[in-house]
Amino acid sequence: METLSFLLYPFLACLLLILIHAYFGIHILERGIIFVDLALAQFIGIGIAISFLLGEDGSYTLPLVFAVIGAAVLSLSRKVVGLVNVEAFIGVIYIFSVSAAILILDRSPHGMEEFKAILNGNILWVTPHELLITLVIYSAVGLLHLLLWKRFIALSYEGKGGLLMEFLFFLSFAVVLVKSVQLAGILQVFSFLVLPALISRLYFRKPLRILLFGWLIGVATSVLGIFLSYRLDLPTAPLIVTSLALTFFVLLLLKAGTRNLGKPVHPPQTLESVPDNHSGTDLAE
Repeated sequence: METLSFLLYPFLACLLLILIHAYFGIHILERGIIFVDLALAQFIGIGIAISFLLGEDGSYTLPLVFAVIGAAVLSLSRKVVGLVNVEAFIGVIYIFSVSAAILILDRSPHGMEEFKAILNGNILWVTPHELLITLVIYSAVGLLHLLLWKRFIALSYEGKGGLLMEFLFFLSFAVVLVKSVQLAGILQVFSFLVLPALISRLYFRKPLRILLFGWLIGVATSVLGIFLSYRLDLPTAPLIVTSLALTFFVLLLLKAGTRNLGKPVHPPQTLESVPDNHSGTDLAE
C-alpha cells in the first residue's frame, strides 16, 4: 500500500502529460514538424539554465520569456518555407539552444547535473503542489484549444489560418512545455508528444480516434515504466521512453506483417505465360 501511495503522484503527473501532449502530437505529426518539440523545449531550457545559474531553481519567469520568444520564432516557420527547409530551420534552433544551455551551465558549479535534470527531469519526486500547478496550466490551455478546436484543426490539417492563430498555437504549446520540461525533462516530453500519436496513426486517421488510442497507449506504458523504475531502481524518464519506443516498434512490425499477409500472392511467370508483344525482328535486334 505504501508503494502504491508513493507511485500515485508520478502516475498522475504522467497522466496529465499524456493528456495534453498526445493532443499536441496530432498537430505536430500532421504538420510534419516532428522535432519542433525538442527545439522549443530546449530553447525554453536556456531560460531554465539561466535560472539554475542565478540560483532560482523552479522559477517560471525566464522559461516563460524564452517560451514567448520561441513561439514567436516558430510561428514564422511557414513564412520561411520558400527560403529554407522547415526541419532544417527547427534543427538550427535546437543545436543553438543546446549549445547555449551548455555554455551557461558551464559557469554553474553543478552544471552537468543540472543539464541532466533538464533532459531527464525527476518525475518520481513530483509533489502534490506541482501537480496542482500543472493541472491549472494544462486545463487553461486545454480549454483554449477546446474552444478553438475547429480553427486549430483547420490550421494543421488544411493550412488555413493567419499569423495570429499560428502564434497562439505555438504560444499555448510553449506554455505547456515550460511546466512539462521542469516536471519530466525533455526526453519524456518529446516521447509523449510524438509516440502515442505516431502509434495511433498506424491504425486510425481521424483526429479524435488518434487521440483516444494515444491516451490508452500512453497510460499503459507509463504504468509499466513507473513500476519497473521503482522495482529495478532505474531512471524513470528513460525507462518510460524506452517502453513507448518498444511498443511502437512491436506494433509497427505487427502492422507490417498483417499488411503483407493480406496481399494476394501471384504465381511466378513462366516463359509460356509471358505474352509475346514483340515481333521476330524486334527480338533479333
